[in-house]
Amino acid sequence: MPRNRSIIMLSVGHACVDVYQGAVASLVPFFVAERAYGYAAVSGIVLAASLLSSVAQPVFGALTDRWAMPWLLPVSTVLGGLGIALSGVSGSYGWTLAFVAVSGVGVAAYHPESARVARRVSAGSHTAMSWFSLGGNLGFATAPLMVGAVVAWGGLRLSPLLVVPALVGSVLCLPVLRALDKPVRGGSGGAVAAAGTDDTASFVKLALAVVCRSIVFIGLSTYIALYAQARPGGSTAAGTAALFLLYLGGAVGSVLGGHLADRWDRVTVARWSYLVTVAAVAGVVFVPGPALYLFVALTSVGLYVPFSLQVTLGQDYLPTRVGTAGGITLGLTVSVGGLVTPLIGSVAHATSLRTALAPLILMPALSWLLFRTLPEPTAPGQHT
Repeated sequence: MPRNRSIIMLSVGHACVDVYQGAVASLVPFFVAERAYGYAAVSGIVLAASLLSSVAQPVFGALTDRWAMPWLLPVSTVLGGLGIALSGVSGSYGWTLAFVAVSGVGVAAYHPESARVARRVSAGSHTAMSWFSLGGNLGFATAPLMVGAVVAWGGLRLSPLLVVPALVGSVLCLPVLRALDKPVRGGSGGAVAAAGTDDTASFVKLALAVVCRSIVFIGLSTYIALYAQARPGGSTAAGTAALFLLYLGGAVGSVLGGHLADRWDRVTVARWSYLVTVAAVAGVVFVPGPALYLFVALTSVGLYVPFSLQVTLGQDYLPTRVGTAGGITLGLTVSVGGLVTPLIGSVAHATSLRTALAPLILMPALSWLLFRTLPEPTAPGQHT
């Protein structure tokens, strides 16, 4: 199968998984409206999706470093969709937490193996990996529209319809996996042979930078809709629009990051994008009026320009543990930001949502400082 076609199919499959990460935050306003959940309760839901995902991610990454497990792609996709589909019809808060957690495990299982498969298909291309990452970002961007179209129309009781993308994604990945399986039977497939020397210190710094990115992104994705609604002239539509922009800007940022990395090195591109993001998040929190939407879009682009670059950087820092590196940079450090959302919710309950969001301005600044200490590794393969 041609590389471009395989990457496109993997990208669409990635979208069908990450739509369920975006769906968690997209369901928050409906949980508040239909079930009268408070800030602490909805933070707990986001935490449930993040906690098990954070715990499971390194486990699946280590497993995929030892054995190629392509079957995880369709299975984890369906699991991620089922959890979200059932969360809206569960009869209690406890069951809602459980189903959202199941979805989080599905998402956790998907990312390490999908990163390994995408790297193999892309042959190390920054641009190809950026298109793979784009799929996930489009899934995030589509989530509020999908949830809004289904749940706003018929309430949470229609949430089982949200399983449809999972079914589509599980089918789309099968031709790619069959194509990759052919060399295995010829004796050259399976797990890619490890080559190079691990730079663990740089990888740890990179992981911390991505954790900071995760905190600001998950924090904003959880509360930006409620924040836009609470501002003067705000409404449910305003909240949905703000969340959509937060996710859509990521689609632009991902592709832009891959192209910029072809001109400058990945570390430089990531460093400058985080510096821009500091000002953008400050604008989201403090600038009044419709300018909110501009700053939300700039924040999203700034956070996502480094996204696919961080995945390949992590794999190049840990060339003997590509699955682990991909699982951490593409999955674990993305979901771990949800662990901070209860703290944001508690501060918002005690003071105001603006006060609770203000500390997020520091997060991209910390990512910028960490990237200033990182070297640009020599990657195996040709990046084009």
